[in-house]
Amino acid sequence: MTTISPERIAQIEARRDELQALMASGELAAERFVAVSKEYAELEPVAAAAGEVRRLRAELDVLADMANDNDPDIRDMAVEEAASIRERLPAAERDLAVKLLPRDAADERAAMLEIRAGTGGDEAALFAGDLFRMYQRYAEDRGWRVELISASPSELGGYKEVVGSVTGQGVFARLKFESGVHRVQRVPATESGGRIHTSAATVAVLPEAEDVDVHIDETKDLRIDIYRSSGPGGQSVNTTDSAVRITHLPTGLVVIQQDEKSQHKNKAKALKVLRTRLYEMERERLHNERAGARKSMVGSGDRSERIRTYNFPQGRVTDHRINLTLHRLPEILEGHMDELIEALIAEDQAEKLANLNG
Repeated sequence: MTTISPERIAQIEARRDELQALMASGELAAERFVAVSKEYAELEPVAAAAGEVRRLRAELDVLADMANDNDPDIRDMAVEEAASIRERLPAAERDLAVKLLPRDAADERAAMLEIRAGTGGDEAALFAGDLFRMYQRYAEDRGWRVELISASPSELGGYKEVVGSVTGQGVFARLKFESGVHRVQRVPATESGGRIHTSAATVAVLPEAEDVDVHIDETKDLRIDIYRSSGPGGQSVNTTDSAVRITHLPTGLVVIQQDEKSQHKNKAKALKVLRTRLYEMERERLHNERAGARKSMVGSGDRSERIRTYNFPQGRVTDHRINLTLHRLPEILEGHMDELIEALIAEDQAEKLANLNG
């Protein structure tokens, strides 16, 4: 592991103190105060971790002197205390190193969650519905909000495709490793012979774009077509021309939105989806420029990559990227996903630390 130098620790703590003094001065303009407060909020946990490393190292130095004392009791106590600190110091140094890792600028953003039924017909659509409910429950537990953007229900229940917007604190940071192919193994309700079927659904988690991220000239870049919404079997959803199809002419991306009865609401939702997809294309381009074709240990997020299997007969969930199996399938489907997500985050951090050392 990279050892953080005393000079770097002093620099972090000095900057934290400087920001604290600036905020307390009462001399900052409102806009500058907001920027300083934001930097302070981001730096404070790093400075706290740096202070803990500095304190433990200083204690070791003091104890090293005490270990040479003439009094045998003091020497024994110093040796014992030093051994205890040497056990704790690596964890404190790792915590600081993790906090100093470059952060994904999108981590604090809301996310667009897209789930599509894959191989397996009606059973895949039911599974897509199970996954969407799993994420909804996880979001509820964390105090996030899920807004349904569009849905294409299947005849037996579940979804052929469902798109939702998840908003809250640190949404993308915790959901970004969910992108990929999720596989289910179970006996379908329609299966009379009791045979286990395998089907799949594809999950994509994209950080939502903000207006400043993606510039769209609506008059030059977009073709917007308005038409009448149609439901299953060609039945009219409503009697007004409210469905919206937006084509982004520079890229050829097409977004269709018809779930709302209002043309304006459909257009707003379609633009939100379009901005998010354009933002993701730009993120992908920059990532490929910086990192080449290297895939991270927890996976590239490629939607063709099988990442997890949900095995109902054995009551287990296996994440293939980190070889983690949990025999807690019912609880995980109820949204209790933290153990899985924390393991993926830890593996990602471990790989980034290893790359720093490499």
